[in-house]
Amino acid sequence: MEERWSTQHVLSLAPDATSRKTAGRLSSPAPWSGTGTDGVAVWGECGGSGRTPYRTAVELATPAYRCSCPSRKLPCSHALGLLLLWSGSPEAVPAAEPADWVRAWLRDRREHVGKRPTAPADPEAARRRAERRGARVTAGAAELRLRLADRIRHGLADPSGVGPWEEVAARMVDAQAPGLATRVRELDALPPERLLEEYAMLHLLATAATRVDELPADLAATVRARVGYTLDAAEVLAGPTVRDRWLVLGSRTMPMEGGSDDRLTTRRVWLRGAKTGRPALLLAFGRPGQAPDLALPTGHLLEAELAYHPAARPLRAALGTRHGAPGAGPAEPPAGLSVAEAVAGYGTAVADDPWLESWPTVLTGVVPVRTPDGWYLTDGHHTLPVRAAAVPEPALWRLAAVSTGRPLTVFGEYGHQGFVPVTAWPAGHRPVGLTHP
Repeated sequence: MEERWSTQHVLSLAPDATSRKTAGRLSSPAPWSGTGTDGVAVWGECGGSGRTPYRTAVELATPAYRCSCPSRKLPCSHALGLLLLWSGSPEAVPAAEPADWVRAWLRDRREHVGKRPTAPADPEAARRRAERRGARVTAGAAELRLRLADRIRHGLADPSGVGPWEEVAARMVDAQAPGLATRVRELDALPPERLLEEYAMLHLLATAATRVDELPADLAATVRARVGYTLDAAEVLAGPTVRDRWLVLGSRTMPMEGGSDDRLTTRRVWLRGAKTGRPALLLAFGRPGQAPDLALPTGHLLEAELAYHPAARPLRAALGTRHGAPGAGPAEPPAGLSVAEAVAGYGTAVADDPWLESWPTVLTGVVPVRTPDGWYLTDGHHTLPVRAAAVPEPALWRLAAVSTGRPLTVFGEYGHQGFVPVTAWPAGHRPVGLTHP
């Protein structure tokens, strides 16, 4: 049996609310003709006000979209409407052989993906650029340490004689340390009770950045990543890879941190290896009007090779070769931890990476509870606060509705500020994404 996506997952692919609304009107069989699917792609022709229907196709593995409409959004509402029709009305999108135009598009895609541009590398020039940047970062980190010391010397409640943090953040950008700049910008928004803690963590990171060459390799990689050094996916995939059947634990789409335009989005997709048990985080980014280019259905299994970014606590990964499209996952929820085990697990992760804000965690047998002080998850023995500021209020009520007061399995990110629920597994049912529209 073909495993079709849930309506919730389809709507999570939309670049904006307008596209979701329009797609809902296009999700009935009436405007569509020539629809079909072969398990690799879904296609159809959507009639509109013009004489020629729009030809729409979706390649499911990536996914990738093709439509002859003039919309510049990706995916357009026709692609979303077709996916909703395929998801909700299987009889309206039957198994079929691809039409010629679909076959030609898929062939062109395979040829395009197979071409990997190569540019001649100049190792000596790259070394010189790395040295120049290293010197700038070291100087910027040293300046940041002095600024933090000045703030402490004047007292947290007396910023007189000390310049604004925005000015310091700009200096970190000039020093090619965007990670430091982002953390500095966040200082002005922190409540007074958290300032000293963040000053200490930022001072520790700046100190590590000035002595990165003296650190163990894995910890040095963590510091570079926190400071703002990036690695291309191709560079990461050139190293060792891990092949496994990866369970998609959940995904979350949000405005990109530090973006100059709040319409820029980043999608976080969490996986767990069926054989290795290792967690992995995939990141995808979307420009204005376009959804991030990676979307994996929650609860599905994907056999693929991943390459982890070097770190003291490896988590972020690059997606390499896929061995087939995502397929149906196990009927039962993933194995999880008690609340006490989750707290201990996060503590172990922080011991490796002191700047770690959260860690992917599956909780089992927990019930959501709303109190006058906020939302909590409890397993009857211990309780975790929910980080409500990071979760829309409707998502928390959805979690309560899924639970109906009964224990369930919940996946999310757990950190020192609380738990952010992402996916819930009610007994005997498919997983429910909590942060999707």
